[in-house]
Amino acid sequence: MPNPPVALPRPTTRSHHGDTVEDRYEWLRAKDDAEVISHLEAENAYTQKRSEHLEGLRGTIFDEIKKRTLETDLSVPTRRGQWWYYGRTVEGSQYGIQCRAPLASPDDWTPPELSPDTVIDGEQILLDGNKEAEGHDFFSLGSFEVSNDGTLMLFGVDLAGDERYTIQVRNLITGAQLPDQIAGTSAGAGFSPDGRFIVYSTVDDAWRPDTVLLHELGTPVEDDVTLFHEPDERYWVGAGFTRSDRYLVIGLGSSISSEEWLIDANDLRSEPQVVWPRREGIEYESEHAVIDGEDVLYILHNEDALDFELVQVSAADPAGSRTRVIAHKPGQRLLGISTFRDWGVVGYRRDGLARMGLLNYETNAVDELEFDEPLYAVGGGGNPEWAPPLLRLGYGSFVTPGTVYDLDIASRELYLRKREPVLGGYDPEDYAQARVWAPAADGTQIPLSLVWKRAFGEAGSEPRPLHLYGYGSYEHSIDPGFSIARLSELDRGVIFAVAHVRGGGEMGRQWYEDGKLLAKRNTFTDFVDCARHLIDQGYTSADRLVAEGGSAGGLLMGAVANLAPELFAGVLADVPFVDALTTILDPTLPLTVIEWDEWGDPLHNSDVYEYMKSYSPYENVRPGVHYPRILAVTSLNDTRVMYVEPAKWVARLREVGADAMLKCEMVAGHGGVSGRYNAWQERAFELAWLLDVLGVADR
Repeated sequence: MPNPPVALPRPTTRSHHGDTVEDRYEWLRAKDDAEVISHLEAENAYTQKRSEHLEGLRGTIFDEIKKRTLETDLSVPTRRGQWWYYGRTVEGSQYGIQCRAPLASPDDWTPPELSPDTVIDGEQILLDGNKEAEGHDFFSLGSFEVSNDGTLMLFGVDLAGDERYTIQVRNLITGAQLPDQIAGTSAGAGFSPDGRFIVYSTVDDAWRPDTVLLHELGTPVEDDVTLFHEPDERYWVGAGFTRSDRYLVIGLGSSISSEEWLIDANDLRSEPQVVWPRREGIEYESEHAVIDGEDVLYILHNEDALDFELVQVSAADPAGSRTRVIAHKPGQRLLGISTFRDWGVVGYRRDGLARMGLLNYETNAVDELEFDEPLYAVGGGGNPEWAPPLLRLGYGSFVTPGTVYDLDIASRELYLRKREPVLGGYDPEDYAQARVWAPAADGTQIPLSLVWKRAFGEAGSEPRPLHLYGYGSYEHSIDPGFSIARLSELDRGVIFAVAHVRGGGEMGRQWYEDGKLLAKRNTFTDFVDCARHLIDQGYTSADRLVAEGGSAGGLLMGAVANLAPELFAGVLADVPFVDALTTILDPTLPLTVIEWDEWGDPLHNSDVYEYMKSYSPYENVRPGVHYPRILAVTSLNDTRVMYVEPAKWVARLREVGADAMLKCEMVAGHGGVSGRYNAWQERAFELAWLLDVLGVADR
């Protein structure tokens, strides 16, 4: 076994609230230091050497993913204006190709059935990501939009992985690139309805989108008009036009409060008008509709309504009288409202599953869409038109590949437009999925979702290798979703499970509240209790259980490795937030101030400081403990969770004898490498390591 690289201790100290801490590895934060880069490269070399016996398995898994994927394929076209818009992927190409084709007629609402070998009349290639990425190690689109009249296209490109995008504009009639180029933007730029302007956002030094600007095409960027600036460091800012094209909505929000401002889309230089003035702890979002000729706003809010309620107000006087549309119902978390000319769509979550219903503007009744699988995920998507007769839906489950439906609003009939092809004879009947419940120490029942291959027997009939995934932060829910790469695990007898721990949003807003701030430890103990339940009930054993989580889920991984290392054979931590206290103490770092609403403010509050110090993984690595095998994966240009956190963590783990490896992508961001083949290679690396730990690498 090769010797791991050694990060020489160079102690620095920090003092807060009378507590002085010596940090031996903070020097690794100096990203531009040649010695730091050399150390990261040495870590990569060590990880490669340690895992070279898995090279064949990595290649096999990559080939399995590739062979199951229809590499040359097309998405279901989406109607916008006079065109059908869709994407292509081509075998051998890393990136997608954005295309469009003209409608057959103004009444054409049935998307054409496309196939790779079909010649599409009038097809135009709008953007070939492969050409745009030539000569670059990383390529990511942050904005992509075509003007309403179909003549102009804007796109924002990140070539480093740091999520700073440069907006470019192209004339789709002539193919010429316009001189307008805007650097340093965040994602989400768009054209005004008349195509004269671009609305975009920029970020401050802490990577917070804080300013919305208006650029008139053909004018210098330095003349762009600031529409809105938010000085409060807790709030992120973004902007977009209503589906009706009636208003530009500027939205800003912290983790616990939000505010919206409206600007008349026909007079973008006019003063923004606030919808509801911000109030601490009150969140809301609005959607424009026209009811009986009047502009109204449907507002989803949590004022005296923990799981939110939906009201209707006049757009001319949004602070005036409210008409309740959907009353607050504890345990049924309202998630969002989308408005169209004649009807609305409501998204909500009940019993741990996302659901959708059609809103009748006249009666306020909600007609829920029903599906026959015990676990599934459904949501709207690809619905830019204001008055369509059809609603586009995305659907899937652990066993049902991603599916696109169009719902006929008049007849309620679902039209299957496409199901993600899985090559090689995939049969969903060969797999099973189920929901089980694990008791937490305080009596709370934690939902667990499982999927497995039937050929290896029913889950729980005997201990099997098990891959347990968790997240548990920001009210983010891990919904059942299909994965081609996951088949490489299931087909080797591995059970895949998701622990829906507190801090996520699966069971309503209270579920989130019970896993944040000074209740954050519930997230970690819930995951441990789920693992223990799976072992006690015979689903797996401690020597055949690997845990995985990424970002804030990586914090979860570091915490459970300290809390209950005896329950896990391995821990896979992707871009892990494992030096949480150091980061949240420094308001100059990206995201820190806005994160105080999620984790607490340890800089100014001694109770929060002590609480975070009690669970932050880097702070709590324990000597004399037999840790599970650990693989930490990070990216040098990640601005959300910096590479230094897992680098320090791995160095600290090695001090106590842990078998820990670090893999750092040197040209990538928070989402990892760019390009689908690169992403498959990265996942194949992780899965090969995971299968090796589970003892099924030879299957």
